[in-house]
Amino acid sequence: MRSVGVGLRAAHYEDFLARKRDVGWLEVHSENYFGAGGYDLHVLHRLRADYPISVHGVGLALGSAAAEARAHVAKLKRLVDSVEPELVSEHLCWGRVRGRHFNDLLPLPYTEEALALMVARVSQLQETLGRRILIENVSSYLEFRASAIPEGEFIAELARRSGCGVLLDVNNLYVNQLNHGGDALAAMSAIAPESVAEIHLAGHLVAPHCVVDTHGDRVAEPVWALYQAALERFGTVPTLIEWDTDIPPLEVLLEEAQRARALQAEACCV
Repeated sequence: MRSVGVGLRAAHYEDFLARKRDVGWLEVHSENYFGAGGYDLHVLHRLRADYPISVHGVGLALGSAAAEARAHVAKLKRLVDSVEPELVSEHLCWGRVRGRHFNDLLPLPYTEEALALMVARVSQLQETLGRRILIENVSSYLEFRASAIPEGEFIAELARRSGCGVLLDVNNLYVNQLNHGGDALAAMSAIAPESVAEIHLAGHLVAPHCVVDTHGDRVAEPVWALYQAALERFGTVPTLIEWDTDIPPLEVLLEEAQRARALQAEACCV
C-alpha cells in the first residue's frame, strides 16, 4: 500500500465517488459493512477498484473472558472474503461479559493470563480468516493493579507468540503516557520493528482530569514528534489519519495525510 491513508466515513462518500483523490489507501470500520447488501457496502466495493482497503474492527473485543463471538467472526470473514483487503486489524481490548457488549474498547490487565487468552483468540481468528491480522494498542483512563507486564512488552509478546502484526496507534501511546505517567518511547522500543505493519494518528482532547482519545481534531504536535520517532524505529509503514467525531471537510484529512507523507519523506532521506 502507498504510504498514507485516511479513514473512510459516510460524510465523505460523495467526495471519493466524484473523483480520485491523492491518498494512498482507505480504512473502514468493519462492522459498518457487515450487511449482505446496502449502500455502504456498494460504496466500499466501488472504491475498492481505486484504492487499497484496510478493514479495522472495533467490536470483536478479543480479550473478553466471554466465549468467542462466533456470529461476529462469521460476518467479518464474509466481509474479508468479499473485499479482499490489504490489512485486517482488531484491538487489544475486552468488551463482552454476561451477555452484554459494552460500546467501548476497554483495557486489559497486562498479566500472563490475559496474554495467554489474547494469544489464543488472535491465533484462532487468524486461522478462521486464513490470514495474518494486526492488533492495535488502545488508549485508557485507568490501570489495573494486577498488571505486571509493561504495555510495549505485552504487545511485543502477543505478536511473537501468535504471529500477528502490530497496528501501532501513536496517539494512544501519547494519551496513555499523559494519563498514567508511562513512557511512549519505551513502549515503542519494546516492539520488534518487523512486527509493526500499520500506524494510526489521530487527535485528542486535553480535559481537566485526563486526556481523552476523541479522534475529533488534528494530530497534536507532541504526537507528530512521537510519529517521527516511530518512523525512525519502524520505517515508513502504512500510516492512517483517523477522524471519527466532529468530522471536517475531506480536505482537512488530506492536509494531515500530506504532513505525514512529508515526515515519511524526511525519514527516508535520513
